[in-house]
This record gives sequence, structure tokens and C-alpha cells, in this order.
Amino acid sequence: MSVSTTAPRRTVAFVSTYPPTACGLATFTCNLASAIAGPQNDWRTFIVRVLDQAEVEVHEEVAAQWIAGDRTSLFKAVAAMDSADVVMLQHEYGLFGGLDGEDVLELMDATRVPLIAVLHTVLANPTRHQRVVLNGVIMAASAVVVQSEAARRRLIAVHGTDPERVVVIPHGAKANFTGPTCDNVRWPTVLTWGLLGPGKGIEYGIAAVSLLQGHSPAPTYIVAGRTHPKVLAIQGERYRNRLREIAAALGMGDHVRFDDSYRDWESLRTLVRSADVVLLPYDSLDQGSSGVLVEALASGKPVVATRFPLAQELLSHGAGLVVPQGDVSAMAAALECILYEPGLRAQMGEVARREATVLLWPSIGAAYRELINATLSLSRLASAS
Repeated sequence: MSVSTTAPRRTVAFVSTYPPTACGLATFTCNLASAIAGPQNDWRTFIVRVLDQAEVEVHEEVAAQWIAGDRTSLFKAVAAMDSADVVMLQHEYGLFGGLDGEDVLELMDATRVPLIAVLHTVLANPTRHQRVVLNGVIMAASAVVVQSEAARRRLIAVHGTDPERVVVIPHGAKANFTGPTCDNVRWPTVLTWGLLGPGKGIEYGIAAVSLLQGHSPAPTYIVAGRTHPKVLAIQGERYRNRLREIAAALGMGDHVRFDDSYRDWESLRTLVRSADVVLLPYDSLDQGSSGVLVEALASGKPVVATRFPLAQELLSHGAGLVVPQGDVSAMAAALECILYEPGLRAQMGEVARREATVLLWPSIGAAYRELINATLSLSRLASAS
């Protein structure tokens, strides 16, 4: 799709979670809205915030709330969306109300402006109902964005989506190559961060780091992040407590640090700069998006990750190593190689910096602006025919 270089000012409505909601999707939407608005704020963006229950808003850019199961708020959300030139909807199955988030279909059907769906999860083996829901999202959207080539191939193969309608735009990040580091973090340190909950594979990470305790100095494993709010509401701190028990049983009490304090953005970036290697021990085989992986590369950090699709894609040029899900020995060997083989960590860090160039938010914002302009141009042509 080609577009004019003198694009007019646009208004973009985002449908998503949004800060102060504590989740990766909320952070992504906040960063993406800023990137699309541009450094001069020459495009206008506003938010339709998806919530389980109403909250007092603290951000003026939130134009409406869509409360799960509440039809009055749905109509208000649609009215707000229809004041925009285009709607950018972030899709996750668990984000919207109804079975597998099926309520999103009513929202999409009601809006009258072109809509772009950003798919954060594309499953290899969706249930019948998940397939129906996502097929409905795809059909209602003017264009569909995924964040990896693997997700694009899967969307085409599993859902039969027209390849012309699927665009790959990676998850963005802000460069984090330089700045102060944490005084209490010393080499060698392995870091995993993000909202905590089952499926993160932290138990395998603890076991892997325990296999390296014969080295001097032995590595410390920092697990940073609060428990995911939805997990906390149902299970409390059961998962974190089990991880503490695993660390104690392995004699790792002094070498595993659980940092569940609230960290603002700059504090988190400082922690990432302080680490020597980032570990993503996730259980998932479906993950086509990972803000943590992209942020690690944008911080110039080598990565050890399990073989989820995006990791295989982004680490294929030497910025890290991939290992099978749940393979503690392979995970330990990869960490050992990066931490203790002379020169390798620095070499991988340089590759990470290079790979991050196309992942930085200015580039990502420009890609979305181009897609929006192309989508609106096609919409006008369709209306005129």
C-alpha cells in the first residue's frame, strides 16, 4: 500500500485497556498512541478504555469507558469511536465480555468508521468458539495487524485470512541502551520481569539458575513484577508462594530475588539496564507477541527464551538463544554460555542493539500511520465505487 508523504491530520480512537490498569496491553496502547500522535502531536488520539467495572478516570485522553456486560457503556463507546477517522482495536480473547470475548463483535458491528484490529494472540489450535470469534473480528476489520511473521502465517493457515489484509508491525520499544544502573545488582544477574502468573515458567528458570551455583560468582535470578490482577483476584499469591518454596527447596534462597514492588517506567528501565541476561522461560507455544522480549533487545540485552514463535523470529540472528519449553538443562546451558563464555555476552548485546533499530517506537508509529492512511484511502475508494 502506498500513501502520500503529505498526510492530513487524523483522529485515531483506541479500544483497549489503559493505565492505570496494570497489564502489558495497557502499556502497549499508551506507547502506541503516543507514537502515532508523533513528536509534534500532529495526529489526535483518544482512548475507549475497556474495564470490568467503572473507574474514576485520571487521564484526559480517555473519552469513554466500555464496561464488560454493560450495554449503555457500549453505546457510549461506539458514539465516541464514530467521532474518529479510524478505530484501532487491540484484541485478546480475555479482554472483552462474553465467552472468549465475543462481546467485541457487537461493538465492531455497531461502529461506522474503518477499524483496524491488532491481534495480540493467534492460536495454533483455537477452540471452535475462539475460531468463530476471531473470524468475526477479522471480517469486521478493514485491516488486521499481527506482530510477527509467524503469527501472520498462522492467521492465514488456521483462519484462511486473505494475505493482503494482514500486516506485520512489531511490538515497539523505547531505546534503553544507556543510563544509570541499580547499585544492588551485580554481575552475574539473570532477569525475568512482567506480571506474574501460571504459564510464565518461572519455576524452570529457578531450577536452571540453581544448576549454575557451582560457578564463582554464581548468578542471581531476579523475578520482578507484581502478580497479574486477574490471577491475584482468583488465586491470590499462590503461584509466587510456590516459587518461593521451589527456590528454598533448591537451596536458592540467597540467589533468587522476588521484586514485587511497584516500579514506575524509569525504575524498571534502570533494572533492565542492570541485568546481564534476560530470561523468558514461558510455557506458551503460541506467543506471537512479547513486550518483554522487545524491551530486552531495545536495552541491548542478550536473551534466553523458550521456543515460542516470536522468540525464534527475533533471536534468529544471534541476539540470544532459544531452548525447548520446560527444558531446565538446556536453559541452564544457554545461561551458562552467555554469562561465562568470554566475549559472548557483549557480542550478543551488540546484535540486540542492531536488531532493535526497527523495533523502536518512532519506526513503529510511522508504520501504523502509513497503514492508517492506506486503510482510509481504500475505504474512500470503496465508498465511491
